[in-house]
Amino acid sequence: MIPIIPVNDAAPLAGAATVSGLKNPPPLSLYIHIPWCVKKCPYCDFNSHESRQEIPEQAYVDALIADLEQSVPKVWGRKIRSVFFGGGTPSLFSPEAIDRILSQVRMLTPLEYEAEITLEANPGTVDAAHFKGYRDAGVNRLSLGIQSFDSRYLASLGRIHDEKQAITAAELALATFESVNLDVMYGLPNQSLEDALADAGRACELSPSHLSFYHLTLEPNTPFHRTPPSLPDDDTSAAMQEAIEQLLAQHGYEHYETSAFARKGKRARHNLNYWTFGDYLGIGAGAHSKLSYHDRITREARHKHPNRYLENTAKGLAIDSEWSISQDELGFEFMMNALRLTEGFEIGLFQLRTGLAISKIEPALKIAKDKGLIEIENNAIKPTLLGQRFLNELLQIFLG
Repeated sequence: MIPIIPVNDAAPLAGAATVSGLKNPPPLSLYIHIPWCVKKCPYCDFNSHESRQEIPEQAYVDALIADLEQSVPKVWGRKIRSVFFGGGTPSLFSPEAIDRILSQVRMLTPLEYEAEITLEANPGTVDAAHFKGYRDAGVNRLSLGIQSFDSRYLASLGRIHDEKQAITAAELALATFESVNLDVMYGLPNQSLEDALADAGRACELSPSHLSFYHLTLEPNTPFHRTPPSLPDDDTSAAMQEAIEQLLAQHGYEHYETSAFARKGKRARHNLNYWTFGDYLGIGAGAHSKLSYHDRITREARHKHPNRYLENTAKGLAIDSEWSISQDELGFEFMMNALRLTEGFEIGLFQLRTGLAISKIEPALKIAKDKGLIEIENNAIKPTLLGQRFLNELLQIFLG
């Protein structure tokens, strides 16, 4: 029998919602999308565009600020707990542009004191002056897209940096910022287990506060999907994942989410807000938002193409589409995020974030538990090791 917590028993999560709606809004983060990059990687399906002409930096910053001004009434009075500049390649923008954006964020919203402010950077687009400028603007966490420390694999991925630039950029970031994340990929074209472990070992030697290890996937509508490279087989990829996780654990990294590893106290606050089904306001071309109200949870999508975004934002029409998440979809959307956490979540969090009783997904929970994909104990639900390995199969159960 699956333990179901009555509403009045969810004491550890004060302010729990009722099935008739959300009592209190969840934490709120701000995502800022910079859509340009030097070169589109063949595996990338993000909303990014090669900068074949000069980037309209000033005009785009103007649009971001206008977008934020138009959006503030929807989140009026709610504190921003984290800010994340994603892309594309945000490090193509000057420190002055980032400073102007953050200055307006502080002017227009109640940004939390010591909020986590992350900027994504590409090793091929940064130098010491840029890093110092970003730090002075208020960026206190850098996420560096290393992908590999081996020039052979970087070339196969279409990256614009080489092994030397990867190491130099990582060392420079670590000397400039207190919190640094390195993105690394495995399961690369023709990659051996030994080479994947060598990348992990090099990342551990650098000793950043946070590491993200992603398995290369062939996403639809990408060159790699149309013309697939030769990738390691499933058994080799699984061996890579297991060996990398063991190595990172030996170096003191906590594996707290499917692809995320952190030193104690250095988990990514922005991403944790996503994974615990918090709210986020997304501004910029193609950015998405999730916003909770007392009677509904909505999603928004901005215009994807930069030119269309610039044109429409000037008219006060940055949002391309907006819709409410149905009650039937809420259970899956919550679990799609929360089950990425290796430690799982308190059962009361489901009701707190969705406004629904946990009984809404009880049949699916029972199926997942019977298949050995989740554990339910001590008022918490978490994926088993099997559930972590077969996360997509686990999530399919909640689609029903």
